[in-house]
Amino acid sequence: MRRTAPEGRGPVRYGPPAPEAGLPVLPELAEECAAAARRTAPEPPGGGAVLREAACGYWSRRGLPGGLDDVAAAPGAQPLLLALLAAYGGDVLMPRPCPAWWTPQARLLGRPAYHVPAPADAGGVPDAYALLETVRRIRWEGGVPRVLLLCPADDPTATVAPPELVGAACEAAVAEGLHIISDETWSETLHRPHETVLLSPARMWPDEVTVVSDAVGSLLPAAWPLAVARYPATPAGAALRARTLDFLTALGALVAGPVAAAGAHALDEPGAVTARARDAATLYGRIAGAAEQAVLGSGALARTPRAGRHLYADLGPLRTRLAALGVTDSLELENHLGARLGMDTPGGHRFGDELGALRVRLPTGPLLGATPEQRLESLSAAAPLELPHVARALDAFASVFDELR
Repeated sequence: MRRTAPEGRGPVRYGPPAPEAGLPVLPELAEECAAAARRTAPEPPGGGAVLREAACGYWSRRGLPGGLDDVAAAPGAQPLLLALLAAYGGDVLMPRPCPAWWTPQARLLGRPAYHVPAPADAGGVPDAYALLETVRRIRWEGGVPRVLLLCPADDPTATVAPPELVGAACEAAVAEGLHIISDETWSETLHRPHETVLLSPARMWPDEVTVVSDAVGSLLPAAWPLAVARYPATPAGAALRARTLDFLTALGALVAGPVAAAGAHALDEPGAVTARARDAATLYGRIAGAAEQAVLGSGALARTPRAGRHLYADLGPLRTRLAALGVTDSLELENHLGARLGMDTPGGHRFGDELGALRVRLPTGPLLGATPEQRLESLSAAAPLELPHVARALDAFASVFDELR
């Protein structure tokens, strides 16, 4: 993440990227992409039939059946969400904290974006009572709340919201006439899928929820941007999809042919793809658990990571020691930890948290190794934490937090 003088930090230009997977491309996917390399034309707006059929199958296996006309694809979650918000209109509500790129999407469209606090034990989904209060306040002030963004498996907190929390928030949103956009990018990265219950809002409110999933979350490398959306199978859903395609066309947001070929293969979930995704999620769970213990050992706080490739730490209990080092807010904390750890450590202000709160998202990918060979070794090892390169990385990580005791 580029560091500049404070006056050069635009809220859009310096948004941190999603945590990197750090693993080499699966050979099977590379072959699919290479086989389509001679395709000179991109996919049509919203994706071709093969890609959309693969997306339909992906969601059907998760209890969300639908037809080809209920699905759209785009080159990444950012242009897809931008087109969705442009198509729907109205004010946008989202949890606090939330993915760093959500608020800039609303700002680019000139839309008000309201952050609703998430409960202390889980991020990604707003507290239902706070949501109702915020909706009523917006209307009293003359606003038009229309859309609620949420992510049951969350970036930045790496938590998974309990079904009862998801249900309460969505029930409140539906009662107030809000359309729900559920970002389920990280749903396939559960560290312990047999111990974690994850609820897609579309399972309970299929006519009120549009689901968005970025394949870069668990299936494709970041260099091959592809995201898909599943719309309600209703006249309103069909109209929303049609408007989304209009905006994707205007943006020129079309999926590259080779990426579509690899993406369709990945969404079909052959054995090698599912095994890689499962093994990677398990590995990241182990690494995140070790990183969490290092953070907690310093006296700081961290929400227990249950998905993704990161954890969210609160260094508020270490405020006095940090102040002695010249760190008094999350921007200064971002710079301090980034320099000491040698990795991007975006502060909580980038995710909608208060600048004065000493919170930070810590990536775990860099702890797997410095080279593709080391990261593959970490993936295949029975005891990855005992590998010399992983142990050294974790020791260096822990030492930075030990300095803050």
